[in-house]
Amino acid sequence: MHRHLPPQALFSLLLLSTASAGATGIAVQVQDAAGKVLPDTIIYVEPETGPAAGRAPATAEIEQKGLKFVPLVSVVQTGAKIFFPNNDKVRHHIYSFSPAHKFDQKLYSGQSATPQIFDKAGTVVLGCNIHDKMVAYVKVVDTPYFAKTDGAGAARIELPAGGKYVVKAWHYNTVGGATPEQVLTVKAGDALTTAVFKLPMKPPAADDAASSTL
Repeated sequence: MHRHLPPQALFSLLLLSTASAGATGIAVQVQDAAGKVLPDTIIYVEPETGPAAGRAPATAEIEQKGLKFVPLVSVVQTGAKIFFPNNDKVRHHIYSFSPAHKFDQKLYSGQSATPQIFDKAGTVVLGCNIHDKMVAYVKVVDTPYFAKTDGAGAARIELPAGGKYVVKAWHYNTVGGATPEQVLTVKAGDALTTAVFKLPMKPPAADDAASSTL
């Protein structure tokens, strides 16, 4: 049984189970300063020599359900279109004041919200004018190579070729909005190249601390 293994050992086991012969890519483990794994961390990869090769951005969806945005954290490529279906029984008024994408979607329900095109790289924070506790985060990146860490704080990104890549890690709750990066040499057709990030995190908000004890 492996339930007492440290996160680094569990990460190694994950790589052994997922890495296949001929793999070209990067596997990342993200932790906080105390070594606790960090889900919902955005990992994105850019060639060291310049912008990533063009690829049409995929669409995404952020729904409103249970008076929450789902998912809490999203990542899209620059130029992506995001849909905002309201699956609650009440109407919502969603907005963003973030410089990367400002918009104001008046009260609506169902599928009637106009999809938004996120055409500038950066961080976009979403809110609802009716329900103040609703919040979500969209990371818009100038690369098609990205992923979000899972419940074990792990992510895997496949790459089209070997070479030197800059790997960046972003979490909405880091101190000072820190986005650390590492330069990795990825070998084509080799085992996945690995990286571990430790991010400085803000202390949990009073609401979060209270809810975690319920």
